[in-house]
Amino acid sequence: MAYRATDRLPQGPYADDRKILVVEDSKTYSLALCRRLIEEVGLELVACRSLNELHEAVTENAAAYTLAVVDLNLPDAPRGEAIDFTVQRGIPTIVHTGSFDIETRNRIMERDVIDYVPKDSEFALDTLVRAVKRALTNRQTRILVVDDVKATRRLLAHMLTVQQYDVVEADSGAEALSLLEANPDIRLVVSDYNMPDMDGYELTRHIRRRFSASGLRVIGVSSSSDRMVSVGFLKAGANDFISMPFVPEELQCRIASNAETQEQIAQLRNLASRDALTGLFNRRHFFEHAPGLIAEARARRQKSAVAILDIDDFKQLNDSHGHDLGDRVLAGVARCIAQSVDGSSSLLARIGGEEFAILFPGLDAKAAMRRSDHVRLDVSHETVMVGEHQIALTASIGVAEIDENGSFDQALIAADRALYAAKREGRNRVCVQAA
Repeated sequence: MAYRATDRLPQGPYADDRKILVVEDSKTYSLALCRRLIEEVGLELVACRSLNELHEAVTENAAAYTLAVVDLNLPDAPRGEAIDFTVQRGIPTIVHTGSFDIETRNRIMERDVIDYVPKDSEFALDTLVRAVKRALTNRQTRILVVDDVKATRRLLAHMLTVQQYDVVEADSGAEALSLLEANPDIRLVVSDYNMPDMDGYELTRHIRRRFSASGLRVIGVSSSSDRMVSVGFLKAGANDFISMPFVPEELQCRIASNAETQEQIAQLRNLASRDALTGLFNRRHFFEHAPGLIAEARARRQKSAVAILDIDDFKQLNDSHGHDLGDRVLAGVARCIAQSVDGSSSLLARIGGEEFAILFPGLDAKAAMRRSDHVRLDVSHETVMVGEHQIALTASIGVAEIDENGSFDQALIAADRALYAAKREGRNRVCVQAA
């Protein structure tokens, strides 16, 4: 019988309804691996200790599995038969093995596997878990492969697809540029040097005029023995260079390194744009991005509106019960507002203290007031416990419209005046004022 590990964490970035297969005959190693995967990945696991158990687990529904981690040598599958079983059924597979040499490496690489991890060091388990996380993350990364030679392009695209990347192909520099415009989610470009319409250097320079190195990474490839080809790519703005014919492991590591660098940059930017306490966008992000959203709405001949929300009696709560309670109130209200505007095109931020701002691109004052009143009502259902006492929370909101000729700064001033009007009129209400 297959061992099933059903304890699950929230799925987070690896959200998937399918399971991970762990095929390992060592019970101790299997338990350790399953425990780590449950903690760090959070998907449901099915653990098998033999090829026979693997047959039982998979035969009914191979599509139920998102990934397999398979031992190369099992008692009833001594030459990688378990790997063949998962690969042939379309289950992306990572191999781990107790013995490793060039012959073993060649046996593994004959199959379309994502990666292999030898169990020959104290870091083997860490490396294996990282490989699983990398494979799952790769599915969110779209790569453009550019090469005018179809066979070479298809080989590279296949190698990257095995690594779980989402691959788009182009047979010329011009087509590559068109695909980049049509697919803003492309994160990596892998380009050959020799192409008829424009070479890899020229394509790279075109890309750099339109896209930053942090937003779109470029990797040059070439079969040329001229060492200056790599220099030319890097001088043109490429981030890396790989020589052909490819060594699969080198290709995998270089692509993964560039993808990870890009993810780290995105994480740093996200942290810089977020409020540490509430997780909402911060004041700087709001003021940097709101004008662009307003301009987009104007291009569609639509108005926009801005709302400023203030938690009622927050200073009294903070002074009476301490900053810990104040932080709980801020976090709770922020979560409530975020849930209330979720699914809309609104831009929500904490802009200071107990104040929050919401931009409603494309909505006039009347529609924004209705949305704001929904937010106010949701906040009024929020409570915080102080000892044994439950304290209800409320918020006041000021709204102002931004018309075709209106200024964003003027609208913010008007929304602030409307907020104070809501406070004067008794709190827990929404007021609108003309900009």
